[in-house]
Amino acid sequence: MTRTDVRDSLYPDCPIRNVLSRIGDKWSLLVLFTLEQHRVVRFKELQRSIPDISQKMLTTTLKTLEADGLLLRKAYPEVPPRVEYELTERGKSLLPFVDNLIGWALDNMGDIVEARKAYLLK
Repeated sequence: MTRTDVRDSLYPDCPIRNVLSRIGDKWSLLVLFTLEQHRVVRFKELQRSIPDISQKMLTTTLKTLEADGLLLRKAYPEVPPRVEYELTERGKSLLPFVDNLIGWALDNMGDIVEARKAYLLK
C-alpha cells in the first residue's frame, strides 16, 4: 500500500483529496479540456488530440472520469465498433475551473520556470 493509499483511506470522505486525486493526475484535465473542444469525440480522435498518451492510459483515464460521472461513454453495436465520449452536466460544470487553471498556467509558466532556475542556482 502506498502512502497516498494510506492517506486516502484515513480520510475517505474528504472532498478535496477525493476530487484532486481523480482530476489532478497527468491526463484527466487534458481529456476534459479536449472534450470541451468537441461536443462528442471518438476514442481515436481523443488519442490523436493527446498524442503522448498511451491507449491503455487513455482507457484508464476515461473509465475513471466516467465512474465519477464527468463523462458519458456511448458504444454503438456496429462493425467496426464505434465508441463516443461526451461531457455530462457535472463534467461541464467543472470546465470553468479547468479553464481558469489553464489560463493561470499560461499566464504564470514563464515566471515559474524562472523561479525554478533561480531556486536551483541557490
